[in-house]
Amino acid sequence: MKVTTKGQVTIPARIREYLNITPHADVDFRVRDGDVLLVKQERGGEPGSRLDGLRGVLKGTRTTREWMRATRGS
Repeated sequence: MKVTTKGQVTIPARIREYLNITPHADVDFRVRDGDVLLVKQERGGEPGSRLDGLRGVLKGTRTTREWMRATRGS
């Protein structure tokens, strides 16, 4: 496996499948006893992380006040 000039590597398909790593999944690298471990980050570990994927999807369409009015029906 080679490292690109940007410091990137491709995770082999069998590892992605084993860890159920999908596109845009969060992973971390940890060093333990001289070995580097790839660790899949589980969603929901931090407050608000369930909604992180939605951040910015409504950007520029309406103001917060307009969204609040529309969702409250008033």
